[in-house]
Amino acid sequence: MTDVKIEELPKNQLKLTFTVPHDDVVPFLDEAAARISDQTQIPGFRPGKAGYDVVKRRVGEMKIYEEALEPIVRKSFVEAILNHKIDTVGSPKIDVEKLAPGNDLVFTCEVARMPSVTRLADFRKKKVKAKKVETSDKEIDLALNDISRMQTNEIRAVAGEAAGKIDKVVVSMNMSKDGVPVEGGQSPNHAIYLTEEYYIPGLKEEVLGMKEGETKTFSLTFPKDHVQKLLAGANIDFEITLKELYHLEIPTIDDAFAKSLGQEDMATLKKLIRHNINEEKQAEEIGRQEKEMLEAIAKDSRFDDIPDLLLNEEINKMIQELQHGVEGQGANFDAYLKSIGRTLADLKIDFAEQALLRIKVALVIREIAKQEEIKPEEAQIDAELDRVAAQYDEEETRKQIYSPQYREYVGAMLRNRTVIDLLKDEMLESE
Repeated sequence: MTDVKIEELPKNQLKLTFTVPHDDVVPFLDEAAARISDQTQIPGFRPGKAGYDVVKRRVGEMKIYEEALEPIVRKSFVEAILNHKIDTVGSPKIDVEKLAPGNDLVFTCEVARMPSVTRLADFRKKKVKAKKVETSDKEIDLALNDISRMQTNEIRAVAGEAAGKIDKVVVSMNMSKDGVPVEGGQSPNHAIYLTEEYYIPGLKEEVLGMKEGETKTFSLTFPKDHVQKLLAGANIDFEITLKELYHLEIPTIDDAFAKSLGQEDMATLKKLIRHNINEEKQAEEIGRQEKEMLEAIAKDSRFDDIPDLLLNEEINKMIQELQHGVEGQGANFDAYLKSIGRTLADLKIDFAEQALLRIKVALVIREIAKQEEIKPEEAQIDAELDRVAAQYDEEETRKQIYSPQYREYVGAMLRNRTVIDLLKDEMLESE
């Protein structure tokens, strides 16, 4: 029988030390050997038919032990958590202390215990104002310009033509400061639309009149509010070679333009754009309301110590979200970090406060659901699972949707949504 010793650690963390007798390890070793036999070509045996001793001679006994380790750890950890009624959160940190043939297995798990809300702020006494959503004519015009840009034709210029105000140029650009190249300031194929404002004042004007193959050097002062502090307000030297020049055929924004987009006329197109912008703004406003309500409650509530394991996991999650967003826009994450003058270590420090608040918000939702006895009915969960599954034809995907793990996730999502609806009823005021 597995022996489990539990040690209290600072900041609401626990260390569990497991000693698994060798006799309890043996069945896992047999299963591991069978898996290795199935995955390894062993002369004289069909896949999965070689016995333990044969596999041991083929790959070594430590390979079998290593293969068996993960299921042993998983089973032992889950049983200990359930038997000792430990409410954990996040992923455990696992260290193997003893793994040797013929011996007991010894490993440790450091876990973060789910922190408690020691005092929940009275959300019924807090108010958040709902803001009215409106879309201006200027916003519609900007959206039309964006659509027009997407419909613009680019025609390669004839050799010897000069860049004009309704052109696009592709340049090789090198920036330096006091003779030293600026980090991230070298771009072999940098596109500049001369019809639009450029983030460095004066650069467009320097490019106007240049011809393909021409090189030009000049200096410009960066804006004082530039994101890179080393460049903000600094005088930077540029060397630009114009590689490609395109004339832009920009469509006229009129009824014909609207019809080309499948709309009856310009008035109809503008009405559709206004509706779409309003929808986006309304979604943003709902997000703002929810964030403001939850953070207001979290900031006035009191909590147990937040485990470092949980905080670090939340910080890493925020970094992954940022990386996904940057790469989703086609940018390189490392280059992005250089452009803002930050390292991963800097980001972890930057995100620490917000990560802590995010954890507290999650705990607040959980506590409100507990106090208000909010729990979705099984029929609600079934209906949501059926709704999601109906969107997929793949049998494997549908199987995952109906798995216990996904069911638990959907239950938590429905619970959280009900809590948010309650907060809106109690806290939200019209502007």
